[in-house]
Amino acid sequence: MAKTQTFSSEERAAMKERVKETKTSRGKVSPEEAEAEVVAKIAEFDDADRELAEKVHAVIRKAAPELTPRLWYGMPAYAKGGKTICFFQPSGKFKARYSTLGFNDGAALDDGAMWPVAFAVTKMTAALEKQIAALVKQAAG
Repeated sequence: MAKTQTFSSEERAAMKERVKETKTSRGKVSPEEAEAEVVAKIAEFDDADRELAEKVHAVIRKAAPELTPRLWYGMPAYAKGGKTICFFQPSGKFKARYSTLGFNDGAALDDGAMWPVAFAVTKMTAALEKQIAALVKQAAG
């Protein structure tokens, strides 16, 4: 019987990044160091992902300055009380068609019995900046 891979190489790499991030965070990095780590990670992205990530980062930092930037599975993320509220997944990370702005269960986005927790992001516009800002403000509580 052939052995099957449960996780892709990209998924395994993300899990390894998360283990490294967890070990690093035990040393408690300062907010400035955390910001620098996120900005450095964004700088590693390909041109299209980097441009989107820089804009999303700026919108999130302005809309919800109380959220703490951090790395989460090798992606820029923003936390409150130590819990990741939202994150930016570049398209290149898992060879996806589009980048994603995602929200975790700590985000205050509850709306009835079902609500979106991830959004495809292909191009930043002024209207999209406003939409992201509103979502992040709501998510941050």
